[in-house]
Amino acid sequence: MAFVTFGEIIDLVIMIAAVGFIFKDRVQIRPTGDYDPLTDFRKQRFFSEGFKNAVIVTAPAIALHELGHKAAAMAYGFDATFHAAYTWLGIGVVLKLLNFPFLFFVPGYVTYSAANIEPLVRALIAFAGPLVNLLLFLFATAALKQGWLKKYAQHLVLTKQINMFLFIFNMLPFGFFDGAQVFSSLMQAFGG
Repeated sequence: MAFVTFGEIIDLVIMIAAVGFIFKDRVQIRPTGDYDPLTDFRKQRFFSEGFKNAVIVTAPAIALHELGHKAAAMAYGFDATFHAAYTWLGIGVVLKLLNFPFLFFVPGYVTYSAANIEPLVRALIAFAGPLVNLLLFLFATAALKQGWLKKYAQHLVLTKQINMFLFIFNMLPFGFFDGAQVFSSLMQAFGG
């Protein structure tokens, strides 16, 4: 079985485009050198610099998070499939169009076949997504500290912020968050 199918690639592209649109005005990379705000304003369009920067910063955080779940599930021998959450992406786009100050949406999710899954394995699969965000945060932190990719320092700062936010947010131990699955599965595995 291929790691990513054609249908999943389509879902990833749609999710990334929606996330780029939703965050295009929230991911600000300040240009260095001569900057003319009027010229920048005239260039505003769907595939603006803001869209590009949002895709560069937010899409890897979200897409790799979900692919982390998929890779972990497949490592345990389960069939796993990534899905764009079209309803939630639609809600995110509508909230963006209505200029809501707070955006809440679920961009995607992974399903996997597991009738009798051990609680510890379920916990590890659920933790795989937030772990990817933690690793991206640590990479961006190291890159900034070591002076790697200096040209992309602003992108790395935003990468650090969004990945730490996603790690903490997804590890909340309630509701449908990954953290709830991790903690309930660990309690089941070690608590009896």
